[in-house]
Amino acid sequence: MPASAVFWDRTAERYAASPIADEAAYQTKVAATQQLLRPDMELFEFGCGTGSTALLHAPHVRHIRAVDFSARMIEIAENKARTAGITNVSFEQGAIETVDLKPQSLDMVLALSVLHLLPNKSAAIAKVFAALKPGGYFVSSTACIREMVPALGLVAPLANRLNLSFLPYLDAMSSRQLLDAITQPGFIAEHQWQPTRKAALFVIARKPAHLA
Repeated sequence: MPASAVFWDRTAERYAASPIADEAAYQTKVAATQQLLRPDMELFEFGCGTGSTALLHAPHVRHIRAVDFSARMIEIAENKARTAGITNVSFEQGAIETVDLKPQSLDMVLALSVLHLLPNKSAAIAKVFAALKPGGYFVSSTACIREMVPALGLVAPLANRLNLSFLPYLDAMSSRQLLDAITQPGFIAEHQWQPTRKAALFVIARKPAHLA
């Protein structure tokens, strides 16, 4: 099992019980996303954690497929869905690197608090671009660690090389690096929002409706 999966399995219970750090910012992101949702939409979320956001969006779309590489996170998410009586969200253990996504099959992809945890964010974003229909949305919220916690940005590369099971992988990217990675496959960044410089950067990007 990858070290990061071990870390998130161990912390799943605590993560599920923890309050959202900035509830107002979270609700702003939820509202901005839901303005784009339609009843016929097919959504995919990777790094879904314990499923809270997917379950909030579920009443507004046809179906959501949500994956996380932590088996314990998925177990908690499935329990939440059963308790809430929500049946149009499919939770599964998996990673964006290995999950099968059909080309041009999705209306929206969510990557919330996960891109900075990936060893190769550019490959993941390119895979998302290919899986979205023309005009589809890629919604992300990402910790730009180089700006949020500069000291951690210096330490992260060493910790990543050691592959320690008690620490997650961290990509100490800047906001500029994030936006470059999002737009490189062809996405248009239509909306950016960051409540403070030390907060995660929320981006709504769109695949062009008509590709050249």
